[in-house]
Amino acid sequence: MEFIVDYLDFWKERYISILEYTYQHLVMSVISLLLGILITIPLAILLTRLKSNFLKSLVFNIANVFQTIPTIAMLALMIPILGIGMKPAVTAMFLYSLLPLLRNTYTGIKSIDPGVVDSAKGMGYSAFQSLVKIELPLAMPYIMSGIRVTSVYIISWVTMAAVIGAGGLGGLIISGIGFNNKYLIFTGTILAIILAVGTDLIFGRIEKSRNKNRRKTI
Repeated sequence: MEFIVDYLDFWKERYISILEYTYQHLVMSVISLLLGILITIPLAILLTRLKSNFLKSLVFNIANVFQTIPTIAMLALMIPILGIGMKPAVTAMFLYSLLPLLRNTYTGIKSIDPGVVDSAKGMGYSAFQSLVKIELPLAMPYIMSGIRVTSVYIISWVTMAAVIGAGGLGGLIISGIGFNNKYLIFTGTILAIILAVGTDLIFGRIEKSRNKNRRKTI
Protein backbone atom coordinates (compact mmCIF):
# COMPACT_ATOMS: atom_id res chain seq x y z
CA MET A 1 0.00 0.00 0.00
CA GLU A 2 2.83 2.37 0.85
CA PHE A 3 4.40 1.70 -2.56
CA ILE A 4 1.16 2.64 -4.33
CA VAL A 5 0.80 5.88 -2.37
CA ASP A 6 4.43 6.84 -3.01
CA TYR A 7 4.11 5.92 -6.67
CA LEU A 8 1.01 8.09 -7.09
CA ASP A 9 2.91 10.98 -5.49
CA PHE A 10 5.75 10.33 -7.93
CA TRP A 11 3.32 10.60 -10.86
CA LYS A 12 1.90 13.86 -9.51
CA GLU A 13 5.38 15.34 -9.37
CA ARG A 14 6.76 13.92 -12.61
CA TYR A 15 3.77 13.44 -14.93
CA ILE A 16 4.77 16.28 -17.27
CA SER A 17 8.26 14.87 -17.85
CA ILE A 18 6.85 11.32 -18.13
CA LEU A 19 4.41 12.44 -20.82
CA GLU A 20 7.25 14.24 -22.62
CA TYR A 21 9.40 11.10 -22.64
CA THR A 22 6.41 9.05 -23.85
CA TYR A 23 5.76 11.56 -26.63
CA GLN A 24 9.40 11.41 -27.74
CA HIS A 25 9.20 7.61 -27.79
CA LEU A 26 6.06 7.64 -29.93
CA VAL A 27 7.44 10.24 -32.35
CA MET A 28 10.63 8.27 -32.98
CA SER A 29 8.70 5.01 -33.38
CA VAL A 30 6.09 6.44 -35.76
CA ILE A 31 8.61 8.29 -37.95
CA SER A 32 10.83 5.19 -38.22
CA LEU A 33 7.89 2.97 -39.12
CA LEU A 34 6.47 5.40 -41.69
CA LEU A 35 9.86 5.81 -43.35
CA GLY A 36 10.23 2.04 -43.48
CA ILE A 37 6.79 1.61 -45.08
CA LEU A 38 7.36 4.39 -47.62
CA ILE A 39 10.68 2.87 -48.73
CA THR A 40 10.10 -0.89 -48.52
CA ILE A 41 6.67 -1.29 -50.12
CA PRO A 42 7.66 0.37 -53.45
CA LEU A 43 11.03 -1.42 -53.29
CA ALA A 44 9.37 -4.79 -52.69
CA ILE A 45 7.01 -4.18 -55.61
CA LEU A 46 10.00 -3.34 -57.82
CA LEU A 47 11.77 -6.54 -56.72
CA THR A 48 8.76 -8.65 -57.72
CA ARG A 49 9.11 -7.21 -61.24
CA LEU A 50 12.84 -7.82 -61.52
CA LYS A 51 14.10 -10.93 -63.28
CA SER A 52 17.61 -10.68 -61.85
CA ASN A 53 17.95 -12.98 -58.86
CA PHE A 54 21.33 -11.38 -58.12
CA LEU A 55 19.78 -7.95 -57.52
CA LYS A 56 17.03 -9.45 -55.38
CA SER A 57 19.56 -11.33 -53.26
CA LEU A 58 21.72 -8.22 -52.96
CA VAL A 59 18.87 -6.08 -51.64
CA PHE A 60 17.71 -8.71 -49.15
CA ASN A 61 21.27 -9.39 -47.98
CA ILE A 62 21.88 -5.69 -47.34
CA ALA A 63 18.63 -5.46 -45.35
CA ASN A 64 19.60 -8.60 -43.47
CA VAL A 65 23.00 -7.14 -42.52
CA PHE A 66 21.30 -4.19 -40.84
CA GLN A 67 19.03 -6.58 -38.95
CA THR A 68 21.95 -8.57 -37.54
CA ILE A 69 23.78 -5.58 -36.02
CA PRO A 70 23.11 -5.33 -32.26
CA THR A 71 21.01 -2.30 -31.31
CA ILE A 72 23.65 -0.64 -29.15
CA ALA A 73 26.26 -1.12 -31.89
CA MET A 74 23.94 0.32 -34.56
CA LEU A 75 23.28 3.39 -32.43
CA ALA A 76 27.01 3.80 -31.78
CA LEU A 77 27.70 3.61 -35.53
CA MET A 78 25.25 6.47 -36.11
CA ILE A 79 27.10 8.89 -33.82
CA PRO A 80 30.10 9.63 -36.14
CA ILE A 81 27.70 10.06 -39.05
CA LEU A 82 24.71 11.91 -37.59
CA GLY A 83 25.81 12.90 -34.10
CA ILE A 84 23.54 12.32 -31.12
CA GLY A 85 19.84 12.88 -30.58
CA MET A 86 16.67 11.87 -32.37
CA LYS A 87 18.00 11.89 -35.95
CA PRO A 88 20.52 9.02 -35.58
CA ALA A 89 18.01 7.07 -33.45
CA VAL A 90 15.31 7.33 -36.13
CA THR A 91 17.82 6.37 -38.82
CA ALA A 92 18.89 3.29 -36.89
CA MET A 93 15.29 2.20 -36.27
CA PHE A 94 14.47 2.78 -39.93
CA LEU A 95 17.31 0.48 -40.98
CA TYR A 96 16.03 -2.19 -38.60
CA SER A 97 12.54 -1.95 -40.13
CA LEU A 98 13.70 -2.71 -43.66
CA LEU A 99 13.97 -6.51 -43.59
CA PRO A 100 10.62 -7.53 -42.04
CA LEU A 101 8.64 -5.00 -44.08
CA LEU A 102 10.47 -5.82 -47.30
CA ARG A 103 10.24 -9.58 -46.81
CA ASN A 104 6.53 -9.61 -45.97
CA THR A 105 5.52 -7.31 -48.82
CA TYR A 106 7.60 -9.25 -51.33
CA THR A 107 6.28 -12.61 -50.08
CA GLY A 108 2.69 -11.36 -50.14
CA ILE A 109 2.85 -10.24 -53.75
CA LYS A 110 4.77 -13.32 -54.93
CA SER A 111 2.26 -15.63 -53.22
CA ILE A 112 -0.56 -14.45 -55.49
CA ASP A 113 -1.67 -17.01 -58.04
CA PRO A 114 -0.27 -15.95 -61.45
CA GLY A 115 -3.59 -16.97 -62.96
CA VAL A 116 -5.31 -14.18 -61.05
CA VAL A 117 -2.92 -11.61 -62.49
CA ASP A 118 -3.33 -13.05 -65.99
CA SER A 119 -7.10 -12.85 -65.60
CA ALA A 120 -6.82 -9.19 -64.69
CA LYS A 121 -4.74 -8.56 -67.81
CA GLY A 122 -7.35 -10.40 -69.85
CA MET A 123 -10.01 -8.06 -68.47
CA GLY A 124 -8.03 -5.12 -69.81
CA TYR A 125 -6.31 -4.04 -66.60
CA SER A 126 -3.06 -2.17 -67.01
CA ALA A 127 -0.05 -3.21 -64.92
CA PHE A 128 -0.74 -0.35 -62.50
CA GLN A 129 -4.45 -1.18 -62.21
CA SER A 130 -3.63 -4.84 -61.61
CA LEU A 131 -1.18 -3.86 -58.88
CA VAL A 132 -3.54 -1.46 -57.09
CA LYS A 133 -6.82 -3.34 -57.50
CA ILE A 134 -5.68 -6.98 -57.41
CA GLU A 135 -2.15 -7.61 -56.13
CA LEU A 136 -1.85 -5.18 -53.22
CA PRO A 137 -5.29 -6.01 -51.75
CA LEU A 138 -4.50 -9.75 -51.93
CA ALA A 139 -1.06 -9.19 -50.41
CA MET A 140 -2.40 -6.92 -47.66
CA PRO A 141 -2.56 -9.63 -44.95
CA TYR A 142 1.18 -10.23 -45.40
CA ILE A 143 1.91 -6.49 -45.49
CA MET A 144 -0.15 -5.79 -42.37
CA SER A 145 1.54 -8.67 -40.57
CA GLY A 146 4.93 -7.16 -41.39
CA ILE A 147 3.86 -3.72 -40.19
CA ARG A 148 2.45 -5.19 -36.99
CA VAL A 149 5.60 -7.10 -36.09
CA THR A 150 7.91 -4.26 -37.08
CA SER A 151 6.01 -1.67 -35.05
CA VAL A 152 6.37 -3.78 -31.89
CA TYR A 153 10.07 -4.32 -32.56
CA ILE A 154 10.70 -0.62 -33.13
CA ILE A 155 8.91 0.45 -29.94
CA SER A 156 11.09 -2.01 -28.02
CA TRP A 157 14.31 -0.97 -29.75
CA VAL A 158 13.68 2.76 -29.30
CA THR A 159 14.17 2.35 -25.54
CA MET A 160 17.88 1.96 -26.33
CA ALA A 161 17.96 5.32 -28.14
CA ALA A 162 18.38 7.12 -24.83
CA VAL A 163 22.04 6.05 -24.72
CA ILE A 164 22.75 8.52 -27.55
CA GLY A 165 20.65 11.31 -26.08
CA ALA A 166 17.49 10.73 -28.11
CA GLY A 167 15.16 10.65 -25.12
CA GLY A 168 12.15 8.37 -25.11
CA LEU A 169 11.13 6.01 -22.34
CA GLY A 170 14.66 4.64 -22.24
CA GLY A 171 15.61 8.01 -20.77
CA LEU A 172 13.45 7.28 -17.75
CA ILE A 173 15.04 3.86 -17.32
CA ILE A 174 18.60 5.17 -17.62
CA SER A 175 17.86 8.04 -15.21
CA GLY A 176 16.35 5.54 -12.80
CA ILE A 177 19.45 3.38 -12.93
CA GLY A 178 21.72 6.41 -12.48
CA PHE A 179 19.81 7.77 -9.48
CA ASN A 180 18.81 4.35 -8.15
CA ASN A 181 15.16 5.39 -8.50
CA LYS A 182 12.88 2.37 -8.76
CA TYR A 183 9.89 4.51 -9.74
CA LEU A 184 11.67 5.85 -12.84
CA ILE A 185 12.80 2.36 -13.87
CA PHE A 186 9.36 0.87 -13.27
CA THR A 187 7.54 3.66 -15.12
CA GLY A 188 9.78 3.59 -18.19
CA THR A 189 9.61 -0.19 -18.43
CA ILE A 190 5.84 -0.48 -17.91
CA LEU A 191 5.02 2.32 -20.37
CA ALA A 192 7.26 0.74 -23.04
CA ILE A 193 5.46 -2.57 -22.54
CA ILE A 194 2.05 -0.89 -22.69
CA LEU A 195 2.97 0.91 -25.93
CA ALA A 196 4.25 -2.30 -27.54
CA VAL A 197 1.28 -4.43 -26.47
CA GLY A 198 -1.22 -1.67 -27.30
CA THR A 199 0.26 -1.20 -30.77
CA ASP A 200 0.18 -4.94 -31.39
CA LEU A 201 -3.49 -5.10 -30.37
CA ILE A 202 -4.44 -2.12 -32.55
CA PHE A 203 -2.73 -3.49 -35.65
CA GLY A 204 -4.15 -6.93 -34.84
CA ARG A 205 -7.68 -5.51 -34.86
CA ILE A 206 -7.01 -3.66 -38.12
CA GLU A 207 -5.61 -6.85 -39.66
CA LYS A 208 -8.62 -8.93 -38.58
CA SER A 209 -11.02 -6.25 -39.82
CA ARG A 210 -9.36 -6.13 -43.23
CA ASN A 211 -9.33 -9.91 -43.52
CA LYS A 212 -13.02 -10.03 -42.59
CA ASN A 213 -13.91 -7.41 -45.22
CA ARG A 214 -11.76 -9.25 -47.76
CA ARG A 215 -13.65 -12.53 -47.15
CA LYS A 216 -16.97 -10.72 -47.54
CA THR A 217 -15.81 -9.20 -50.81
CA ILE A 218 -14.69 -12.61 -52.10
